[in-house]
Amino acid sequence: MNSSSSSSSERDAALALREARRIVVKVGSSLVTNEGRGLDEGAIGEWSRQLAALAANGREVIMVSSGAIAEGMKRLGWTTRPREVHELQAAAAVGQMGLAQMYETKLREQGMPSAQVLLTHADLADRERYLNARSTLLTLLSLRVVPVINENDTVVNDEIKFGDNDTLGALVANLVEADLLVILTDQKGLYSADPRKDPGARFIQVGRAGDPALEQMAGGAGSSIGKGGMITKVLAAGRAARSGASTVIAWGREPDCLPRLVRGEIIGTLLVAPTQKSQARKRWMADHLQLRGAVTVDAGAVAKLRSEGKSLLPIGMTAVEGDFARGDVIAVRDAAGQEIARGLANYASAEARILCRKPSGEIEKLLGYVAEPEMIHRTNLVLTR
Repeated sequence: MNSSSSSSSERDAALALREARRIVVKVGSSLVTNEGRGLDEGAIGEWSRQLAALAANGREVIMVSSGAIAEGMKRLGWTTRPREVHELQAAAAVGQMGLAQMYETKLREQGMPSAQVLLTHADLADRERYLNARSTLLTLLSLRVVPVINENDTVVNDEIKFGDNDTLGALVANLVEADLLVILTDQKGLYSADPRKDPGARFIQVGRAGDPALEQMAGGAGSSIGKGGMITKVLAAGRAARSGASTVIAWGREPDCLPRLVRGEIIGTLLVAPTQKSQARKRWMADHLQLRGAVTVDAGAVAKLRSEGKSLLPIGMTAVEGDFARGDVIAVRDAAGQEIARGLANYASAEARILCRKPSGEIEKLLGYVAEPEMIHRTNLVLTR
């Protein structure tokens, strides 16, 4: 790469950092527990201070934190990570108490309310549970609450055996449509080879998320406390990029790391998403082949969707076709039967039929509950003609 293209790439990367408004920060077990010696109160306090600084700058922040099993091991007096699933689950249950309490205390000291959210990969694979989790997290962000997320290791065997919180961080970035995923680790970033074995290893400052060549460069096991290694972080960056989020992999004890990043300073390795967030989501919905059903809307709704970028409200619907569930992608058609848009349904088809031509204020009376006031929210809707 010549110097002009390199400088241009770095300028674009710096701009992506400065423009990031919704940020997911993931920290690993070795950092959170100071290599297994117990929760690092000073480090958690420092990350909390930096999260508060980002929030004061108008950013929305989510913390994905490992450390429950490692903290549980310390509290139980175990020096090596057990292999039995029931022992891992017990350690997670014991350690999660202290982990949540520490974050709550340190964030409250910064004037930031917090919430504990325990997720499994299954929560994000099921469309209805996915939407429920998304709604909860977006509501917390709107209330300026910092969600502190961890895998629910206490009840799910597969996540303890196969899961890693790098992947969870990427899934959360997809879930909330984050602009940036920051993975804080005990390494400086990505090298072209293992610098401990190859003195000629080149540090990768800026790359493209999802690049197979970078995945080949990443390798090596994680620490004895955590799981995974650099490869899980590079793969997580590729996953995060599917919804348009770029990823930073940086040393977790870098002074003032998070505020410096959003000022445009490239710290560690920045893997830039090749597709912008809004384009990635719209392309996914526009290319979705398996439409589960459709709703027909009146001329007023068509005008609001096309000209004003509004959400689709039940009062604008005149008919419902198909058998779909909450979270399915459905078509929106005009009175002539032409598809004008598509998006994620907030209500199943049976409920949608009840809601046709009804104002949002009557949803609870008609259904006995309110999931959302819209049939399709504008952020989950893309125009197709």
